[in-house]
Amino acid sequence: MSAEHTHTAPAPPAPLIPMRARLWAEFLGTFWLVLGGCGAAVLAAKVIDGDGVQMGIGFLGVALAFGLTVVTGAYALGHISGGHFNPAVTLGALCGGRIEGRAVAPYMLVQVIGGAIAATVIYIVASGQEDFAIDPSAAGSFATNGFGDLSPGGYSLLACLVIEVVLTAVFLWVILGATDDRAPAGFAPLAIGLSLTLIHLIAIPVTNTSVNPARSLAMALYNPAALGQVWLFIVAPFIGAAIAGVTYKMLTAAKA
Repeated sequence: MSAEHTHTAPAPPAPLIPMRARLWAEFLGTFWLVLGGCGAAVLAAKVIDGDGVQMGIGFLGVALAFGLTVVTGAYALGHISGGHFNPAVTLGALCGGRIEGRAVAPYMLVQVIGGAIAATVIYIVASGQEDFAIDPSAAGSFATNGFGDLSPGGYSLLACLVIEVVLTAVFLWVILGATDDRAPAGFAPLAIGLSLTLIHLIAIPVTNTSVNPARSLAMALYNPAALGQVWLFIVAPFIGAAIAGVTYKMLTAAKA
């Protein structure tokens, strides 16, 4: 078998790209993901017009907003940093041999910072509406994730744990497969963005969809009740990502 078919994954971002540039790309990409996806959920999902008629983009629009942020962010920044924009993706990339270990902690740090700054921008904008308020007892308030009483559909902790682990694993399998050097070139951002859209269509009623610890933590900073449950949306995506990274590397490794 020829040399180009003896591995399953492209190399990590080229060493010639300075780490500061890679970290800037991860910061900006995560900022855009949270601003676009969570901003759509907070500002546009439900809108009441002057006559009291409820309008807005709804679940479908929010799902598309998350997918579109990933598509645009990956095309714009993926060639610089790999386009993770999510600590779970970074962990899955590590387990799948797509990123060097020394980059993991810095990537995760700037992702969390980017998400938090985006959440702050959303809060400032949303506060410009006279009757804006975050209700800690309401499921999904300020685009937060939750289980039990804070689940949009009232789903249990176990149900929310399972859906987040499974969907994060699926998300990573799509990412690792779409960016495999044997996959069609140039289409990875589309596959990844569409998969995130589908994931949101499945999980919004269950957890309000996380699959991204940075996204969950960022919005929970402004909702004390959600902050008390955010541990699940850190642990579950990490578990799913690790499972996907290990299994993808193990099951798809080409043999010479």
